[in-house]
Order: sequence, then structure tokens, then C-alpha cells
Amino acid sequence: MSKNIFFKKRNINLNKLFPKSSFKKNFQINDIKPLHKANKNDLTFFDSLNYKDIASKTRASICISNKNLEKFLPRNIEKVIVANVLYELGRVLKMIYPFSDIDYNDNSLKIPQKKSFKDVSFGNNVLVGKNVKIGKNSQIGSNSIIEQNVKIGKNCIIGYGTILRKCIVGDDVVIQDNCKIGQKGFGFIPLKGKNFKFPHIGKVIIKNNVEVASGCTIDRGSVDDTIIGENTYLDNQVHIAHNVEIGSNCMIAGQVGFAGSSKIGNNVSIGGQAGISGHLRVGDNVKIGGGSGVVKNVENNQVVMGYPALPLKMFLKKNKNERN
Repeated sequence: MSKNIFFKKRNINLNKLFPKSSFKKNFQINDIKPLHKANKNDLTFFDSLNYKDIASKTRASICISNKNLEKFLPRNIEKVIVANVLYELGRVLKMIYPFSDIDYNDNSLKIPQKKSFKDVSFGNNVLVGKNVKIGKNSQIGSNSIIEQNVKIGKNCIIGYGTILRKCIVGDDVVIQDNCKIGQKGFGFIPLKGKNFKFPHIGKVIIKNNVEVASGCTIDRGSVDDTIIGENTYLDNQVHIAHNVEIGSNCMIAGQVGFAGSSKIGNNVSIGGQAGISGHLRVGDNVKIGGGSGVVKNVENNQVVMGYPALPLKMFLKKNKNERN
């Protein structure tokens, strides 16, 4: 079975999760994973036509979906057909991972003992949780908190007042002051009287040679992971929502915001205060002008600008016509 190092998991059989459904075979759910990562005895979900090609190839044993989408799923997969896929997914997530809908305080936090981190430099008032691993020659700034099970590579610099939870950080990474990484994302389902908090069982993966400037916020994934590729630089106050994937060698200027599940290619440059809508794909070698609003997919090697973002020539032509 796969293991989620950041959340305690309950072992639950299929029939207990969906008592009103009938299945060919009852089995214990191994894990809950997105369509492209699910394997035998895993549960997955399918709630958008955008993912129909991936859905047709999923190796999951059971999928939560709706009547309009079930025809795109493999014939041999067990299907749970519901009216609200995300609500049903959230309900099941909370049953299997009961502590994933709220970020509870880490009661294992302590002042780090030098014998446990022989080649690590700590500032004043640093707190570290149990099972934290930090590589050689890394520095942790004063008033920072590293929660349990977090992994930090070698030669890293973590600035003052930074909080790391539910994340894995590579080698030679710089995270400047007052960053918040790995917290639960902005996910809930509106219900009458009380919103349903959507659980987040993913993590943040920051690969080697990344720099994250001051005041950035990077949410962990909901079911998948949030990933920052190698040699990517984030300027101050960038917000990255759950499940976002940013490729290698990207340059992201200040106050850029990424909505959930957007996928950014390699060698992408984004100007300050631009916004990327959710569930979009931005290709390799793309340049996005400052203040732009990206509301649809962008192909490789494009330069776009404006709101909604347009190819640069179209943007310039539109502006010229509006002035005349």
C-alpha cells in the first residue's frame, strides 16, 4: 500500500464507503488518487470533460463520476454515479483521512537539538516537529517553524518567520522571509447553513535550485501535489493554489496568482500581478505580460498580454483600434 507521510490513514472497505451502492467485488481502498496516478484498488474521480482522455486510460479500480461522464471511463472500472462529484469525493476523503480538512497545530514542535542536526544552522526561536529531516549546510532563520515529517535538502536557506508544513524541499533551495508553504488550500463546497471543508491530502514538492522570495504562499495539493520545478524563481508575494504544477526554469514576477490545478510548462516568464485561472495549461517558452488575465490554455512559444490574455500582435492591434 502507498503511504502518505503527512496524514494518518484509515483502512476502509469499498462497501463501507458506499453502503447504498452494489459492487462486483468488495475490497479495501488502497488510496485516493487523481486519474493519471491511480492504480489497482485506488479510488479516483472524474468531474470534467477536460480530463476525458485521461479518464479513458485510468487504472483505478473505482471512480466517482456523474451520468454525463461515465461513458468515457473504462468498462471494467467500478463506477459510483452521483449528482455532486466533488462533494462525494470530499466525504470519502474525510472518512479515509479524517484529519485532512483542517490544519491542526503540530504538538510535536520543539527547539531543535544540535545532536540531531549536526550540520544545520538554526537562528533563535526556531521550532521543529518530529521526523523532520534537514540536509547538510542548510540554514533555518529565526522564528521559523518546520512541522513534522517535512524534508529539506542540503545547502538550503530558509528565511526568518517562515512556516513549512507538509512539503518536501530539494537541494540548494532559497526560501526567503515570511513564506507560508504547505497549508491547506482554498477548498470548500457551499451547503445550506454550513460550508463543507474539502480535505487536502497532497503535499508541496519544491525541486532543486528553486528560489522563493519573501511573502509567498504555496498551498499543498488536494488529491494531487503542488509542484515547483527546478531552477524556477518566484518573486515576492506570489500565490500558488492547490495542485498547481510549475515547470523548470520559470521566472514569476511579484504578486502573480495561480488558481488551482493550473499546469505551467518549462521556461515560462510571467509579469507582475498577472492571474492564471484554474485547470488551464500554459505551454513551454511562454511569456505572459504583467497584469494579464489568462482564462484559456496557451500553446507553446506564445507571447500573450491583456485581459483576457491575447497573443501579443492581437493585443496591440486591439489597443490601436480602441484608441482610434
